[in-house]
Amino acid sequence: MRVSMEQAGDRVEELVERAERGEPVIITRNGQDAAILRPVEPAERRPALTREERRQILKEIMESAALIPDPYPEERAARSQDFLYDENGLPK
Repeated sequence: MRVSMEQAGDRVEELVERAERGEPVIITRNGQDAAILRPVEPAERRPALTREERRQILKEIMESAALIPDPYPEERAARSQDFLYDENGLPK
């Protein structure tokens, strides 16, 4: 089923019910396909990640983030504001 954005706004509940039943629902904008409604896979059918798998994913994210260079290291708040204060910690 294809439906325009304008029509979809008035029929959201019907369109979601159709998608849940497995019917493809395509939303168009200016005559061009823009989005597809599809049902969410039930949580019980999704395989749960083990603790070790979650740790591995986090490790990979942290390692990849460490590879990104800091474009403005001199602007770190802990160091960049030191020039505003004297040796006693008072504003200059």
